[in-house]
Amino acid sequence: MLFEHPERQRVNAAGRLRSGAVNFKTPTLVVHGQLDYRLDVSEGFQLFTTLQRLKVPSKMLYFPDEGHWVLKPQNSQLWYRTVNDWVDAWLKK
Repeated sequence: MLFEHPERQRVNAAGRLRSGAVNFKTPTLVVHGQLDYRLDVSEGFQLFTTLQRLKVPSKMLYFPDEGHWVLKPQNSQLWYRTVNDWVDAWLKK
């Protein structure tokens, strides 16, 4: 059964990420909201941590009070500023 042992699924998924991650090279901006029910916030932090350990240029933008969409005006300004700065920095290289 696929979900008979969910703890094994999580370990296997984490192992696959790590084994496939050796090929990660692209600078990556990870954006995640704590209230996003579509994807657990731990997945975003796991990706960011993996990128950092592999010395892939990366940055984490975390919103503890947002879900899948960044809706609060102050957070939205930060999102736009961060994304634009990230794109500008990496497109100019």
